[in-house]
Amino acid sequence: MNPNLDRLQPYPFQKLNKLFEGAAPEQAYSPISLHIGEPKHATPNFIRQAVTENLAGMAVYPTTLGARSLRTSIAAWLTRRYRLPEIDPETQVIPVNGSREALFSFAQAVIDPSRAEAIVVCPNPFYQIYEGAALLAGATPHFLNTMPENDFALDYGQLPEDTWSRCQLVYVCSPGNPTGRVMSMDEWRYLFELSDRYGFVIASDECYAEIYFDEDAPPLGALEAAHRLGRSGFPRLVVFSSLSKRSNVPGMRSGFAAGDASILKKFLLYRTYHGSAMNPAVQAASKSAWDDEDHVVENRRLYREKFQAVTKSLQESLQVSMPDAAFYLWVRTPGSDVQFTRELYRNYNVTVLPGSYLARHANGINPGENFIRIALVAPLAECVEAVQRIKMLVSA
Repeated sequence: MNPNLDRLQPYPFQKLNKLFEGAAPEQAYSPISLHIGEPKHATPNFIRQAVTENLAGMAVYPTTLGARSLRTSIAAWLTRRYRLPEIDPETQVIPVNGSREALFSFAQAVIDPSRAEAIVVCPNPFYQIYEGAALLAGATPHFLNTMPENDFALDYGQLPEDTWSRCQLVYVCSPGNPTGRVMSMDEWRYLFELSDRYGFVIASDECYAEIYFDEDAPPLGALEAAHRLGRSGFPRLVVFSSLSKRSNVPGMRSGFAAGDASILKKFLLYRTYHGSAMNPAVQAASKSAWDDEDHVVENRRLYREKFQAVTKSLQESLQVSMPDAAFYLWVRTPGSDVQFTRELYRNYNVTVLPGSYLARHANGINPGENFIRIALVAPLAECVEAVQRIKMLVSA
């Protein structure tokens, strides 16, 4: 077996199940689950209809590159959303089976394990796929702690010159999971300068980019930042996006990778052998989803309503602020995040995720300790009720 499998840590939700062993929840309260970032809003009917109308496509093998019609729709969406010059659907876009699959496989294609101690850099806390991808590619992950004292910004100075010189891949997430922070133009500029200096590839995870609160101020994206900084062709930059959160279709497993054509050419070669072509019916439905914005505006309205309803109320008992975007609240706990999570589950039947489960010890600390992540994915009434129960626990 691949020895790197032994380097993988239990997934956060496995650790959560272990934490809850022997802690039967109080049955006087109905269960409310806010621990998994799984959208619960209804899938738009036109997307469901597009799937059923294209089931005939199940009779043919799809190509790894996907249908040109889908790639053209994605390219057109990118130019509209990020005010970009024309994106080439032949060389700068690859449909993928959800951003998770692509973020993982990207490291396998990018990392050269024959180079001395290949390094992958990622934020901390972070989406656990980054670490697993690095380890199974034969690289060592190094972490940049994102701290409240620095508004959860990436502090590239935390890593020494020697680490950057061996870095081959950097994962960033904007809007961030779990903090919801959006990277600024200055942060992108500095990261691009580091990439130019050391030659590493940037993988920008933007799966939450379409959940924001001001319709006139969508989050800055990596391709947009690169374009505005005059980086023609997006050198050493690939972004990953998804329909799961944008269009409430997590089970459809549909997203894309876009950016540097030379890197995507190699990534496509890897994927051809990896066997990761998208279902033709899903491709047709995905095209419909990327072509429509009305359902996305309504989706944002539903999230905005929940954030407005719960954030101020929660601030009466705990330290929390509105994120820039995404559907998480990153909440400081009065003590151990693990103990808080267990007591909340046992006493009030509300499930959240300990922040320490989303992070690793780096530079002497675990930056997720004494935080919990709350995913506002449940219906409005459940989110409001959950906050009331959380306040009851704090005041107990």
